[in-house]
Amino acid sequence: MNSIIKKDQQHVWHPFTHLKYAEAPIHIVKGEGAYFYDADGNKLLDGISSWWVNLHGHCHPYISQKVSEQLNILEHAIFSSFTHEPAVSLAERLIGHLPSNQSKIFYSDNGSTAVEVGLKMVMQYWHNQGIHKKKFIAFENAYHGDTFGGMSVGARNVFNNAFENLLFDVIHIPLPDAENIEQLKSTLQTWFTNHNDIAGFIFEPLVQGAAGMLMYEATHLDELISICQVNHIICIADEVMTGFGRTGEFFASDHLTHKPDIVCLSKGLTGGYMPLGVTSCAQFIYEACVSDDKTKTFFHGHSYTANPTACSAALASMDLMEKEETWTQIRLISALNVQFVTEHKNHSKLADVRSLGTVLALELKTEEHTHYLNKASESIASYFLKNAIIIRPLGNVLYLIPPYCITEKELMGVYDCMESFLNQI
Repeated sequence: MNSIIKKDQQHVWHPFTHLKYAEAPIHIVKGEGAYFYDADGNKLLDGISSWWVNLHGHCHPYISQKVSEQLNILEHAIFSSFTHEPAVSLAERLIGHLPSNQSKIFYSDNGSTAVEVGLKMVMQYWHNQGIHKKKFIAFENAYHGDTFGGMSVGARNVFNNAFENLLFDVIHIPLPDAENIEQLKSTLQTWFTNHNDIAGFIFEPLVQGAAGMLMYEATHLDELISICQVNHIICIADEVMTGFGRTGEFFASDHLTHKPDIVCLSKGLTGGYMPLGVTSCAQFIYEACVSDDKTKTFFHGHSYTANPTACSAALASMDLMEKEETWTQIRLISALNVQFVTEHKNHSKLADVRSLGTVLALELKTEEHTHYLNKASESIASYFLKNAIIIRPLGNVLYLIPPYCITEKELMGVYDCMESFLNQI
């Protein structure tokens, strides 16, 4: 055991880690393209984009150059009463790609805070008008981050059991499908008719990531958004995971006819380089906080709001996102995923196999019915690591969400490893 790992175990508390039985962490010393290199000289394929954040590959020379240049100009500046070019340029670029109803960009630090900002925007919108609306609608199995607002609109599960009595009340509904969509619409309309306290509807569009890459149809989500907006319920799209090409479109909201009023972004926003969160909103939400009454100010902010170095990384990532070569790669990954699903949809070891864009998920048949705590995750991760591929399963759900720089040969190698794993269990 090298000195870094020894010191790590002495001083560091890792996230989402079962501390008593956790194995020693792997000491990563370098990243390049789709790979990590560890202290023992092993080359490991990053099959999950380092928790879904890396878009273009590790240490991409173009993003690294732009970040380096920014560090020699302005590393950080207070963003209350001041501004700077990277933040303004990034806001303009994002608005150009987001749904056309989006008007303003509010910066924060990460995905959880981007969601928290969105929830607070909705609550303050109604508060500033003297209307008592506090309740949210969210999907079952949702995950919207680890702040108290994010936990409240998320599923009540192992992530937040310890804090349940501190979370605000939320109406959780099942994901829509062909069998329940009409009943869901009828139920929502009944609630809206009989209750006047529903403020907003928050959702992960088309893919629920932490729930096990659960996927659902855009047409069904469209119908729910439509009925919400007709009844003046503000809709929040949590695109922290689904943004920046993951679903095959720039944003998952691009699959929709009815657009959200608020969009939350992070993860791939900076190409995996630096923490940065964005909450965009429609103009009517912004205007609710424009008043002669100072108490209607949106009193929210972070010390590192709109950090110029992070904004520069995001601008460089946006440059790469706007290149045809990136979309060629996204289409390649998406097509190969579809081919894999077609070839394995009836596999005896799988309860389901599904894909959307660059996201591929294999749900294993197991005796355990639990999801995140399913013991299958340990054997899956171990098998792939022995084959030099980093996979972090969601319980019995084995998924792939690679950086866009992955080659067809490398991707086929991951598929081969998936097949060999299925054949040996």
